Amino acid sequence: MTDVIASHGVQYHQYADDTQLRLAIHADNTYDGLSILAACTADVKQWYMHNGLQPNSDKSEALIIGIGNQLHAVTSAVTSVSLANVDLLMALSVVLDRCLTFRKHAMVVARSYNYHSQAIRHIHRPLSTELVVILASSLLRTGLDYCNSVLYSAAASSIQVVQRVHSGSAVSLSGWPAPSA
Repeated sequence: MTDVIASHGVQYHQYADDTQLRLAIHADNTYDGLSILAACTADVKQWYMHNGLQPNSDKSEALIIGIGNQLHAVTSAVTSVSLANVDLLMALSVVLDRCLTFRKHAMVVARSYNYHSQAIRHIHRPLSTELVVILASSLLRTGLDYCNSVLYSAAASSIQVVQRVHSGSAVSLSGWPAPSA
């Protein structure tokens, strides 16, 4: 499959059963770039079928990343080459959006923290303090710290969403994570 992708001049990243195609498209040549990406996608799907594998068309999506003017220019070209264009895409648990603001990513991290925190609160009574600390550390802290460097240049409001949760995630002396703000 990698030879098929490379034959189109498209970069790729593979992880387990996930293949991500990447192509830098210049604003003055949007249609040609999208046509290359669409042809590459079609050939990859053909490779899957030829090799007895079933591609998941529901998970085949395109995320066009750029600034406002670029995105506006690309919209009509995307529909003409039949790529399923999305506003958000999850890549290895990082939520990417069209302008790389990471607002949605910060919200997903905070929501996941709150969900897991509530789950631990629900089951903590029969557990030892040591086990609660291990659960809190493995589920909560790792979730907050995973890929947090993507927020480096994000808007302050996005960073604050995660920082509010992070500041409330310290494990208290009793071994129970402090409630989130």
